[in-house]
Amino acid sequence: MSKPKVLIADELAPEAVQIFKDRGVEVEVKVGLKPKELVEIIAGFDGLAVRSATKATAEVIAAAKNLKVIGRAGIGVDNIDIKAATARGICVMNTPFGNNITTAEHTIAMMMALARHIPLADRTTHDGKWEKSRFVGVELYAKTLGIVGCGNIGSIVADRAQGLKMKVIAFDPFLSAERAVDLGVEKVELETLLKRADFISLHTPLTEQTRGIINAEALAKCRPGVRLVNCARGGLVVEADLKAALDSGQVAGAALDVFSEEPAKANILFNHPNVVCTPHLGASSTEAQFNVAVQVAEQMADFLLHGAVTNAINMASVTVEEAPRLKPYMKLAEQLGAFAGQATETGIRRVIIEYEGHVAGLNTRPLTAILLQGLLKPQLDSVNMVNAPLVAKERDIEVSEVKTDREGDFHTLIRLGVESEKWRRDVAGTLFADQRPRVVEIKGIKIDAELGPNMLYVTNEDKPGFIGRLGTLLGDHKVNIATFALGRSAPGQDAIALVEIDGALPNHLIDEVQALPGVKQAKALNF
Repeated sequence: MSKPKVLIADELAPEAVQIFKDRGVEVEVKVGLKPKELVEIIAGFDGLAVRSATKATAEVIAAAKNLKVIGRAGIGVDNIDIKAATARGICVMNTPFGNNITTAEHTIAMMMALARHIPLADRTTHDGKWEKSRFVGVELYAKTLGIVGCGNIGSIVADRAQGLKMKVIAFDPFLSAERAVDLGVEKVELETLLKRADFISLHTPLTEQTRGIINAEALAKCRPGVRLVNCARGGLVVEADLKAALDSGQVAGAALDVFSEEPAKANILFNHPNVVCTPHLGASSTEAQFNVAVQVAEQMADFLLHGAVTNAINMASVTVEEAPRLKPYMKLAEQLGAFAGQATETGIRRVIIEYEGHVAGLNTRPLTAILLQGLLKPQLDSVNMVNAPLVAKERDIEVSEVKTDREGDFHTLIRLGVESEKWRRDVAGTLFADQRPRVVEIKGIKIDAELGPNMLYVTNEDKPGFIGRLGTLLGDHKVNIATFALGRSAPGQDAIALVEIDGALPNHLIDEVQALPGVKQAKALNF
């Protein structure tokens, strides 16, 4: 049996090469390949190890006839076409926890540089100027730091800021009250954070919910003279809005390690006197680069030699024997989790997963993982089936499983319960004879719905004429209805509609649905 062969296409610590060799994996290092060159040689490799420079595009993946795994030394996988890799059965791994401390320390360094005008003061001093009165700074002591996203990196920043005697407040829908107490931070809503913070630091992934979270409206709510630090993702900030706020003085300064387009060779914020910029250095330390290089080498070697899956973005931890039986249940679990995750807009305290009937006798660990992935992914884009349970644990989300082989109304059933401090939401599903998933209950209301790619979810009062008004509104906007499922708790009380439509719904149409008489909630869901 020939040895598996790995291509290292970006600079990795030398220890990574040695790990591959020591474990019996053949390795070649070819850094700086042009896209065409990578396409020409990739067919000869079983594994591809990259950082952020090499792009594993659909074209590269199509040419990768023998590729089994792509390993990203770092957390972001924007340079890897996940969809194309999944379609080809290629496992994509990352190393999500190897650079947390480095990124947190860079955040603190940027905040200090911003507070004391260090970059510009350094530059002018080297130029022979002595502009001491020009660079009067501010202390961090006793200032309020607002952290947006208090996960792994955000919590480390909070700890370091408290060491500087700063007051720390945090906005994070997944931050429990208990976890906030443990971290010594005050949990607040985003609007409150914007109004109170002297410094704001962003530590949230880039999702549809967080894209442009710092925009003109948000900046207008901030206290005058606020300072912004972003070492997370460039798309979190609307750069034109930030420049306008800097020019007006509403924002005293900004320290940015990330930009909407990278590599950032030009940007409207460059050369602004109150902006500190670095070229995405958050994870660039000797220790972090060593950690992620070693981790990715170990993970890829274990996968190629033993089939072990660690930190996979697109693959479940399932044995060959279990796969055929679990496949339809994994689809059902994915849909139930995604449904609850997209419908949930507040912090989660507890998740209860009930397996009833036939499914209770199967390996439910990958099912629970994929349920948690779907639940957390709308807010935490980097979550995957492998790290979802750990992410839930770190955020003090209690996860419990209940199994019973007793059959109720269905021979097999999965029920997902999600609890916050104020409410509980349940959604349940089953497999019918065709092995296709069906949602059969939402918030205690019976329903029979097959979920398509684009769905409209509406909760409303059960009143005559509602279905007609909803159908007319969609028709007026040329929205074609594929399926229409209804359920209600009792005549005249709570009702639910799940409508499959052909294509995505624009936000303004969701607002119009929300404005219909009797509507309590209207959400566009994607599966």
